[in-house]
Amino acid sequence: MPWAGGPYSAWRKVFPGRVESVPEARAWARDLLAGHVAAPVLDDVLLLLSELTTNAVAHSDSGRTADGRVTVYVARTRDRVHVEVTDDGSAASVPAVRVPEAGDDGGRGLWLVEMVAARWGSRRDDAGGSVWFQVTG
Repeated sequence: MPWAGGPYSAWRKVFPGRVESVPEARAWARDLLAGHVAAPVLDDVLLLLSELTTNAVAHSDSGRTADGRVTVYVARTRDRVHVEVTDDGSAASVPAVRVPEAGDDGGRGLWLVEMVAARWGSRRDDAGGSVWFQVTG
């Protein structure tokens, strides 16, 4: 996880790999950050967190197995919020940005991350995969 400057507040929580975890992860992050970051920054963080959590559940083994899980890490410094979503990995898919067509029902997750985040990236290993982003402000 690329990070310069070290967090002064950091939290980690594991959620079940199911669609109901998306709003739960959002609410958890909102409770952590509300009042500590500007409202527009919080809005961006919650949007991107929702997209990454949805992707983890929909496109990885986290959402395909009964004991699947998604881990969310949130860190805050004076000038940025760093979020990382880790899933159980997938042999069938890797994170990729694609430009969605106007009529597409999905496919906007990483495109939104690309457009909104100051920085983002991903990594895969034998234990699974992670996608992270940073929002400044």
